[in-house]
Amino acid sequence: MRRREFITLLGGATVAWSVAAHAQQTERVRRIGVLTSSAESDQEGQSSVAAFREVLRKLGWMEGRNSEIDIRWAAADVELMKRFAKELVTLQPDLILTSSTPATAAMLQQTRTIPIIFVLVADPVGSGFVASLPRPGGNATGFTPIVGSLGGKWVELLKEIAPRVARVTLLFNPPTATFVEGYLNPFKAAATSLGAEAIVAPVNDMPGVESLVTAEAREPSSGFVVIPDAFTVGHRAEITALAARYHVPAIYWSRSFAEVGGLISYGPYIVDEYRRAASYADRILQGSKPSELPVQAPVKFELVVNLKTAKALGLDVPPSLLAAADEVIE
Repeated sequence: MRRREFITLLGGATVAWSVAAHAQQTERVRRIGVLTSSAESDQEGQSSVAAFREVLRKLGWMEGRNSEIDIRWAAADVELMKRFAKELVTLQPDLILTSSTPATAAMLQQTRTIPIIFVLVADPVGSGFVASLPRPGGNATGFTPIVGSLGGKWVELLKEIAPRVARVTLLFNPPTATFVEGYLNPFKAAATSLGAEAIVAPVNDMPGVESLVTAEAREPSSGFVVIPDAFTVGHRAEITALAARYHVPAIYWSRSFAEVGGLISYGPYIVDEYRRAASYADRILQGSKPSELPVQAPVKFELVVNLKTAKALGLDVPPSLLAAADEVIE
């Protein structure tokens, strides 16, 4: 072989190797951890995670080729969230998705370097997750669809669908609703303006919920606002069943409550929050820093009315409310 031909061949091989190496680097498998407060059997949780994965695929992150996703289902168990957070950090993923305030808190206790994208966090600034919404400043950013003003909106909607309600109880679980303070002032102000008594009722477990609902059912014109936290989500079937059994009108924050028999729900379109989280995941995997990505507010809320439950409670739903509803379950 002539020297010039050898050099040409060697040069071509070097270029080919360089291109292959770059492609290999570009296509290296990125690991994504997911810590969700849902149970693995939870349909809404499965749909939400599926939406996250679907958008990632559309953005070019194909599982088994250039990405791998490790999911931990904590089922509203705070201690389980802490254990799973430690497990996921040990895997050294490129980024982690968390859902709920306690799941995010557990993850940030384990790492301040791995990028974290959170969803369904009510007060990320007050919880110490970010420095501010426009400039998060650390290793976490995400989506905060549960805004404090909803505390008042829920009271207004409950009074609209059940005008006789004169005693409104805010039901929440302290370990999973550490952010509840942000709802209290709007909740109390709305109740007062509508001539209703405002009651704040922490419950630690389902026996506590049953005792509370039983006691309130004995009072005339009682109603409930069920706060958005991992506990109430995990026990939504039992909570809505108790409200139905004792004929107490209640409003919830997620359509998943209305779908299992809850009277009315108003809140963010949860699946959309996971889709938006996937777009942030894509940006971080391409080099963006969480500190540079602002925490985003909700862009879509949905109102769902369960007409069958309303009839069982003897309520005549105002036509204006039905017209405003995104969905009416009959």
